[in-house]
Amino acid sequence: MMSIQGMQVDVRTPDGVADAYIAHPDDGNPHPGVLVIQDGFGVRPGLRALADRIAAHGYTVLLPNAYYRHGRAPVIELPELIDPAQRPEIFQEVIPMIRELTPELLRSDAAAYLEWLAAAPQVAEGKAGVTGYCMGARLAVLIAAMFPGRVAAVAGFHGGPLVTDTPDSPHLAAGNITAELYFAHAGEDDHMTPEHIARFDEALATAGVRYRTEVYPGAQHGFTQADTAAHDPAAAERHYRELLALFDRTLPVGRSPSAPENSLRGNSSRGLG
Repeated sequence: MMSIQGMQVDVRTPDGVADAYIAHPDDGNPHPGVLVIQDGFGVRPGLRALADRIAAHGYTVLLPNAYYRHGRAPVIELPELIDPAQRPEIFQEVIPMIRELTPELLRSDAAAYLEWLAAAPQVAEGKAGVTGYCMGARLAVLIAAMFPGRVAAVAGFHGGPLVTDTPDSPHLAAGNITAELYFAHAGEDDHMTPEHIARFDEALATAGVRYRTEVYPGAQHGFTQADTAAHDPAAAERHYRELLALFDRTLPVGRSPSAPENSLRGNSSRGLG
């Protein structure tokens, strides 16, 4: 693990300025860029710690505040341990902001984030990696479809909804994706039922996307987030292993010589321990 440096930055977008957190190895060298898309609860210490851990593996990580139109992070007051069952009003605050992130707004925001990464001296030349959590996994798929020439790899964890009956459903955009995808679904998650997962996999396979999906048995929606009641330490560690393996083999520099090449196009592995 490398020592890292983290700091707050501002990213100018067509609608204003998005506050963001950047973390990168403290070695003076450029490293592959990674864009982290927040979950519904927003940018907070737990997500910054997640960005730090990715950066310590050899990446320059940008974590923007997707709710910047409502103010700088933290946009809402959150308890130290987030448990929506005990604090249902949290959803009442975040759901309207989630719904505001239309594909049109996402396109303009994501373009600004990717351009910022490409111009940053801490970032190596080449395509970026994207990882998203909960709602961020949905947005990550759409970003990969909107910017196929800019994104090399996408990972999504306990994402949803990835399959809907609306025209902007992520699974309908699979035909535009050139990145390699890895998705880990929670075994206990109403947002992505087995039927949803099957439809998502079918869309990726039909489009010829290079992908792998897995279900983490017993894990709940939000299992990666250490500051939530859904946190599952074993599943969270597995998420880091899979995420970093994906980036190591797909991003332009920093590849691991021992990382196995995934030659499968369309591989869904369910119920693996």
